[in-house]
Amino acid sequence: MNPITLPALTRVKAAPAKTDVVIAALTGDTDSTVAHVPASVGKGYERKFGQSIEEMAATLGAKPKLGQVTVVPGLNRQRLVLVGLGSADPSPRSVRKAAGAAARAVVGMKEVRTVTVALPADEPELLRAVVEGTLLGHYAYAPVTAEPEDQPALDFSVVSTVADKEIVEQARIVAQAQLVAREWVNLPPNLLYPESFAGAAEDLLKGRKVKVEVLDEGDLVSGGFGGHMAVGGGSSQLPRLVRMSYAPPRASAHLVLVGKGITFDSGGLNLKPGESMSTMRSDMAGAAAVIAATNAIAELGLKVRVTAYGCLAENLPSDTAFRPSDVLTIYGGKTVENYNTDAEGRLVLADGLARGSEDQPDLIVDVATLTGAAMVALGTQIFGVFSDSDEVAERVLGAAESAGEEAWRLPMGEWSAKALESKVADLKSGGGRWGGASIAASFLRSFVDEKIDWAHLDIAPAGFNEGSADGEIPVGGTGVAVRTLVEIARSMQA
Repeated sequence: MNPITLPALTRVKAAPAKTDVVIAALTGDTDSTVAHVPASVGKGYERKFGQSIEEMAATLGAKPKLGQVTVVPGLNRQRLVLVGLGSADPSPRSVRKAAGAAARAVVGMKEVRTVTVALPADEPELLRAVVEGTLLGHYAYAPVTAEPEDQPALDFSVVSTVADKEIVEQARIVAQAQLVAREWVNLPPNLLYPESFAGAAEDLLKGRKVKVEVLDEGDLVSGGFGGHMAVGGGSSQLPRLVRMSYAPPRASAHLVLVGKGITFDSGGLNLKPGESMSTMRSDMAGAAAVIAATNAIAELGLKVRVTAYGCLAENLPSDTAFRPSDVLTIYGGKTVENYNTDAEGRLVLADGLARGSEDQPDLIVDVATLTGAAMVALGTQIFGVFSDSDEVAERVLGAAESAGEEAWRLPMGEWSAKALESKVADLKSGGGRWGGASIAASFLRSFVDEKIDWAHLDIAPAGFNEGSADGEIPVGGTGVAVRTLVEIARSMQA
């Protein structure tokens, strides 16, 4: 497993006199474009080239479109990277995206060691966005190879008048947590399977004030975790349940997080088409987000109690695999008529949610790459939020907005729960062609104590990027929801 090593990053009051690359913003529109560069850089370009940076940028086809990057010929071997910000009064989300795009463009440049980031960062939230965007944009998954490429370490300086050192450190912690989640999602399933994933979680949390307990197949059988044993029963790599507990003194509230961790999803006996299977190593992105966010919450020292569950299994077909129409007994005793073995994630989550309800928290949030229906509804960049409480939904959506992640509330109600009625068990695990994401959410809600507030994040739309890199979002695992989960915990502090 590749270690996550962040580049050096410090805040400076002014751009250093010597730097290999300067990253600066381009704002405005095609008729009126402004380059926001350090004064010394602007004057140097006019002296050397006899034209302004804006004029030079225009000849190179530079546009102020958000995230568009243009490399401008440099001064004395120094290069200038202009990145579009659109508005001259950008949001933190826009700044994060621009910083990510620019940082990605710098990685791999020859003879570059020092980079000055001169994007808008003179407010705390903007500084946080620049730091997160820079670190997230810098990431690239290192292939498994006999001859790994040695990438030179970069040293970033972020120009800002905000002197609060904690902002930079907190942004670094959150960004690193998201990168850990990305790395896990990107790992091939022969390297990341339930046992090794549980071990990776233990290694990550070692030294934190987090108690970690790993239930193996024996513990899961004796404990009655029927969802895990059904889903994982077709694989020789048997399931695990990772329970993490962070309980700081004077905690103001208790948050339970539950993450779906299907390390590879073939669909089981309801086998997926071959072209739909190649990215199914990413079906553990919910557990990755939950575990990484728990580590970040502990490292940040947030005053909120967190109990987290990583529900880990591999869904494969074999003579020991579970079947459509099997009746399964979930943790706590509720029975489920299984309707499709490719709807397996909700079964391991049911175990985790039922067990998490016993902790009697103030709020339970589960995270899962759960349904293709959510992707049909929302596309590939926005994750779905479900809750039967308007107040809880607003808390989650507000946390996502503060974190700079895009989320949208989707509906659920009696109509979606009706599809779960069964004649042979307490309920079915799904059913009906329409509203699949909502039906899945209603299934999950049935395993949470009705007195406990609950939200479900369906990150299937945004957990794995099969398209082009965009801003701070790379190709492959995105680590989506980590920042939102940290913000939910932050919002629960007194």
